[in-house]
Amino acid sequence: MLDGDGKRRKDLPKPGARDDAELAPAERKRFMALKKDVRTIASDQVRRLEAAMVTGRSWTAQEFRELFVAHPLLWHLVRRLVWLSETDDGARTAFRVAEDRTFADVEDEVFELAEDAAVRLAHPVRLGGELAAWSELFADYEILQPFPQLGRAVLALSDEEREGYRLTRFEGLKVPTGKVLGLERRGWERGVPQDAGVERWISKRLGDNRYLVIALDTGIAVGVVDMFPDQTLETVWLDTRPQDHWSRHEHPLRFSGLDPVTVSELLADLTELTEGAAS
Repeated sequence: MLDGDGKRRKDLPKPGARDDAELAPAERKRFMALKKDVRTIASDQVRRLEAAMVTGRSWTAQEFRELFVAHPLLWHLVRRLVWLSETDDGARTAFRVAEDRTFADVEDEVFELAEDAAVRLAHPVRLGGELAAWSELFADYEILQPFPQLGRAVLALSDEEREGYRLTRFEGLKVPTGKVLGLERRGWERGVPQDAGVERWISKRLGDNRYLVIALDTGIAVGVVDMFPDQTLETVWLDTRPQDHWSRHEHPLRFSGLDPVTVSELLADLTELTEGAAS
């Protein structure tokens, strides 16, 4: 919204003496309600875009142009992010959406998006050696990102961890139950209540028949989640379904079979969960 001098305004001006006594206040009230709705919608879309980056969801070039670049609201978020174009011949190019809705690469040169390209949000793991250059470019243009993308932590497993099925570095750490419950905002799900209505594990689905599971000691009491204020991360492991670790004799899955983005996000979840934890 612009004023008479072309300057952007945050709100409508207050009704003046020459304005309609009924229409002016009503329109200002309607504008404030619309502004609130836009904030809510934008917040929801930010969460969806971040989830799409983590899961690697893609769109066709046509869908990207129609659903994102041409959208009157979404494009304000879209142009503050880095995207990846992937074509059938294996070519992969990172690009951004400029203010005039054209596309530009990391050298700030015009980029032509191929019609057969799949477009997805670029996780920093996928940017490799271009990550620093993109970060510098966004800093030069003072582009503030709607969620952590270029500044997102990139984490990896050790060689020993890649060949195993457990993450022993997080085992034995004691964390507040509230922090464990906070994992639900990141797509984790609490386990099926066991004896005495206690949930003994929390897990995150990574694909078909693939979960990362954390066994909790003492567990979360259903309906009285603060009954046990702290949880010890007893075992952290890969499994084909959420269950108790002791109920299985074989564990065929290995972390080497996971996508690097999935691994980085899992480690970020666990690192945040255990920050400041005592063993």
